[in-house]
Amino acid sequence: MAGTVPIVPLESAGGARSVGSDAKYLAPLAVLTTLFFMWGFLTCLNDIIIPHLKAVFELSYAKAMLIQFAFFTAYFVMSLPSGKIVTRFGYKNGIILGLGGAALGCLLFYPAAAVRSYNLFLLALFVLASGITLLQVAANPFVAALGKPETASSRLTLTQAFNSLGTTIAPQFGALLILSTAAKSAGEIAQMSPSAADAYRLAEASSVQHPYLGLAATLVLLAIAIALFKLPKIEDVTPAADPLAGGERKSAWSYPHLVLGAIAIFLYVGGEVSIGSFLVNYFKEPSIGGLTESAGASLVSWYWGGAMVGRFIGTVTLRTWKPAKVLTGHALVAVALVLVTMATHGSIAVWSVIAVGFFNSIMFPTIFTLAIEGLGKHTSQGSGILCMAIVGGAIVPVVQGALADAIGIHHAFIVAALCYVYIAWYGLKVRPPALYALVEI
Repeated sequence: MAGTVPIVPLESAGGARSVGSDAKYLAPLAVLTTLFFMWGFLTCLNDIIIPHLKAVFELSYAKAMLIQFAFFTAYFVMSLPSGKIVTRFGYKNGIILGLGGAALGCLLFYPAAAVRSYNLFLLALFVLASGITLLQVAANPFVAALGKPETASSRLTLTQAFNSLGTTIAPQFGALLILSTAAKSAGEIAQMSPSAADAYRLAEASSVQHPYLGLAATLVLLAIAIALFKLPKIEDVTPAADPLAGGERKSAWSYPHLVLGAIAIFLYVGGEVSIGSFLVNYFKEPSIGGLTESAGASLVSWYWGGAMVGRFIGTVTLRTWKPAKVLTGHALVAVALVLVTMATHGSIAVWSVIAVGFFNSIMFPTIFTLAIEGLGKHTSQGSGILCMAIVGGAIVPVVQGALADAIGIHHAFIVAALCYVYIAWYGLKVRPPALYALVEI
């Protein structure tokens, strides 16, 4: 095993002490970046599975959002146990176990498609997300520690850019392999001849089974590669003193900037996922785009691609300006763009909501690094809390789905706009140069 990377406080600022130049850790950072790509790819495939299963099982918007509910609930249920796993077995072993769990979830798509069971699909998504949760709990603080603490936001944003590369490719992958077979309801299948119905069911099942079998194999190979690679070891150590409390704190929950940062993560993921989940159906609306599902899925790539471009740019802007200010600016523009799509139709409505992806770009890594700064030995627990807050991706889309059923999909985006309002507030209140403490709360 290579050298130790301690997470310890600066004597003057309560942050993570510099562990060396960023260049020293380029190799392990490159290896970890593959994890960010894979979980971005897997997460974004939900945006393709949703319209597919909505048509297959004739679901309402609210019921279709149970796909995101099952997936992101795993973050709430499994994040704290994942933190304990990382604490006990280490970050590297946590990553390997997470990859194994995600592979198992992918394998469960095979029987789910074979028996056409919505509940089994939901179980597969929960298991898949449980593995990804463990990956996130282990990998995010790992990346934050690999280099100078003052560049942690920029470094995590860079790895998140490759996460966005995965989310950009996934819709194209899904449109080609999953949505290429037009989904039919049970009633439509009943009207087909027995031989035609059997052929359709086989093609429909294969369109889901084969891609996820391939993904399971990829995850297993990646786990083997990580096991063979010598990653630096991270140890959480006790801070000498906590200037905010006059001494060491008992748990991560006692840090206000972490707790309010968890709320920001909850709302950010909820808003981002809500928008992505509705785009294919939104673009189908005659007054918006009038597009087919396959064409709409291709446009979803622009939403996630914008996040990728924004994250690469963010690696520079976050080194130039204070991360909290950059966060506020991005959130305010996101609010404006969501309001524009709600107030317009046609191409303006389409491209304004797609543009939100660019301004989503730096939000997660910036909130994450602001929230875990100065936690010392509570870093693993803090990471678990923040990943637990990703459950916003389960709850907010269901709320927006229920609102879409009530008032229509067009104006239901107000839910996402409200999420970005809070994130802008958090960026205004956090003060990174001085202990990342919250003031005037």
